[in-house]
Amino acid sequence: MEKVIVFQLNDKEYALPVTQVLAIEKLQHITRVPLTAPFILGVMNLRGIIIPVIDLKKRFGMEDDTDADKEERKLIIVRFGEIETGLIVDEATDVLDIDEKKVEPEPEVVNAGKEDFISGVANINQRLLLLLDLEKTLTPLQ
Repeated sequence: MEKVIVFQLNDKEYALPVTQVLAIEKLQHITRVPLTAPFILGVMNLRGIIIPVIDLKKRFGMEDDTDADKEERKLIIVRFGEIETGLIVDEATDVLDIDEKKVEPEPEVVNAGKEDFISGVANINQRLLLLLDLEKTLTPLQ
């Protein structure tokens, strides 16, 4: 069993292993950095540590079709290797246990245009969770 944090982007649910998540924060002031990729919104000071902030919708080439107030969005602070990064999501909704046997490779159509950001799909209690591959999501940052 693996514990995951479930979060939402538009109407889809994604999941990250809790071992990669440091914190879930309210969205704070972000300082823009010129000449960065469009999905990198800038940097922020989180308890004295400067971290890059990524808009996952822009990273995945998704339209922002939620009615959610942008101020209500959440920031999931993740660590991969030596990098701490903030990921902007619509909301963090749950912590679940996922049996690895229930994880399947994603169908080709699920991942079309997402550059292999999804490592698999899990069907948990009638919920389809897309498992985020953090390494591939953050690779251009390294």
